[in-house]
Amino acid sequence: MNEERRRTDYRKLINNIMAKKTNTITTKWKGPFAWPGYENVCGLPKLPGESGVYLMTFKYKDGYLIYGAGLTHRNVKERFKEHTREYLNGKYNILDIDAASNGVRKLVWHGWTYAKAHREEFEDKKTRLVAAASKQLAAFRIFVANVDHSERIHERLEHGIMKSLYAQRAPVSTLPDEGMHLSPRNSREPIITVKNRRKSNLFGLPETLEI
Repeated sequence: MNEERRRTDYRKLINNIMAKKTNTITTKWKGPFAWPGYENVCGLPKLPGESGVYLMTFKYKDGYLIYGAGLTHRNVKERFKEHTREYLNGKYNILDIDAASNGVRKLVWHGWTYAKAHREEFEDKKTRLVAAASKQLAAFRIFVANVDHSERIHERLEHGIMKSLYAQRAPVSTLPDEGMHLSPRNSREPIITVKNRRKSNLFGLPETLEI
């Protein structure tokens, strides 16, 4: 039922776009917010509970470098709790935060496939790696998008942001993880131009983006 409603809402949105003969939407990015549970560490406000698209960034020069984009179509707190567990269990990449803050990607621990095959190594280094993961969570600055559209638009926006980052110069292109599961526009969907509006300097986030 929820899936059918999602598809119906998306079809209505696309029909409205075509009927109005306009294919532009405006996205307003709010932040920075703290990673949930680290508000007292970094002195930033709590992440809003709205679902949609979010950016994980690090402070860099007079703005923020984007490490990754994500989306959530359910409880935001639960989604970030899942992320926290994965970081502290060594399932995600863990970065050297001092290097990341200078625009340099330097891994302290390689997550994902490597982590699955080297569980004993993580357990041997667990104390140090958990501390490094906690430092990374405390360093994250989260931005969220006020996108009042369907989940499919959220997926397309996530894809558009990450592909745009990968195509740019270092450090915009070299800091983010690659190999994310992304859902690009298919040939039956009209091109939509997204106008990104934000008060903070988010390096690599285009003013306009086709998704």
